[in-house]
Amino acid sequence: MLDVTVIEDPAAAAASLDPMRARLLAELAEPMSAATLAARVGLPRQKVNYHLRALERHGLVELVEERRKGNMTERLLRATAGAYVISPVALAALQPDPERHRDALSARWLLALGARLVRDAGALITGAERANRRLATYALDGEVRFASAAARAAFVEELTAGVGALIRKYHDEDSEGGRDHRVVLALHPSLKQDPGAPAPVPGVAASPGGPPGLPSAGTS
Repeated sequence: MLDVTVIEDPAAAAASLDPMRARLLAELAEPMSAATLAARVGLPRQKVNYHLRALERHGLVELVEERRKGNMTERLLRATAGAYVISPVALAALQPDPERHRDALSARWLLALGARLVRDAGALITGAERANRRLATYALDGEVRFASAAARAAFVEELTAGVGALIRKYHDEDSEGGRDHRVVLALHPSLKQDPGAPAPVPGVAASPGGPPGLPSAGTS
């Protein structure tokens, strides 16, 4: 079971967005039978089986085990990932094009860049899995509090100059064996609470995170 995967097929995206099927995917973080699921979500087993067949057809759930129960065979299914992200590829004719309107200060251009990042990362992950190869990636995630708009502008100016210098230093236009890499940097106000995050439970303290601005890096 993957921690997160990207949905590129329009039909699979539509299946995952159905409220009941999304509920079933959430329940299937652990292997479960249709009968157990039916009791969990309050639907007849036949109706749950109908939804499960659709999810399985689109690769969103997978068979983990089959076991005999009397004169019946019980199928245990599990979601193929703990979380799903829908790629802009699923809406090919409507996906944003960051090259159309380049504006470093536009939140909508930031959104278009984010959509392209999801699209490209999904395609790279799919290709790496098919080739059975490891995909080298790197990410930074930090948080900074600015004392003023002027401080934020100064930060952006230094960040642009520093990253630009690094790109000029390491970019090798004439390298025959080299491979192009895309660098994306974003700066936006932090949300007070992540969308979709569970509301804090009264009396229960949140888990402490790292110091503000401490980046994390990963390779997948």
